[in-house]
Amino acid sequence: MKDSKLPHDHGQKAVSALMQMPSPEDFQTTADIFKQLGDGNRLRIFWLLCHCEECVINISSLIEMSSPAVSHHLKQLKSGGLIISRREGKEVYYKAADTEQAQFLHLIIEQAVKIACPSI
Repeated sequence: MKDSKLPHDHGQKAVSALMQMPSPEDFQTTADIFKQLGDGNRLRIFWLLCHCEECVINISSLIEMSSPAVSHHLKQLKSGGLIISRREGKEVYYKAADTEQAQFLHLIIEQAVKIACPSI
């Protein structure tokens, strides 16, 4: 912002807040993360993988979805860096990435469920 004066002076501190605001690119990156979690099934898969390591077939059975649908969600979560995989023979196992980002998103999901569904 070129001019530090706003058109209307209401005594607010918007200009100083603007100086601390992350870049538009940072906000877009954050929005992209939330887009990845904008699907209830993907949230369930991510939540499950924050608590255990599993293969596609077992994930499919646990959340009652087809293997191709689970694979689709896993691909999106993996491309976003939220989960990792390892191969053991013919089997591929998935779990939440051990990153600050994945741990924080897991915490957000846990808290959001508590707020949205207080009876749990």
